[in-house]
Amino acid sequence: MESKPHDALAILKLYELRSEALMRSARAWFFSDFDPKSGLDILALIQSGEKQSAYYRMVASHWEVAASLVNNGGIDEKMFLEANSEHLVVFAKLQPFLAEIRETIGEPDYLAHLERLVLKEPNKERKLENRRRLIDRWAQSKAGASSPVLPAVAGA
Repeated sequence: MESKPHDALAILKLYELRSEALMRSARAWFFSDFDPKSGLDILALIQSGEKQSAYYRMVASHWEVAASLVNNGGIDEKMFLEANSEHLVVFAKLQPFLAEIRETIGEPDYLAHLERLVLKEPNKERKLENRRRLIDRWAQSKAGASSPVLPAVAGA
């Protein structure tokens, strides 16, 4: 039986979930206001019980679940990677802190599905660097600073 139509529907459902009002607020916060300086900052946020803690967990877990579905064959990998790139932005923002978080909480598999999926990306280093520049540009824009024009990054 052909699974592509089911994979397409699953990808569309993931996109639909990203469009819900609360998730849109969480994503907006994650991409423009969330600015951790360490893994301990992230852990303190998670433990705080504040609204931003829920926002963080919503965004991180959404992409961890999506990555798990892809990594375990529930969604066609090629189709998913061609249809999505927001997971790259999430990973680019969290990657510098993953080792510290994992060590501190004693969970070496924290966000491992997301990491494994991102590592499958063709040209992953270039894409992650592009996403980090985009994150920096958003931060500068939010701070009111002018920033040089950077190459467009699709899918954020």
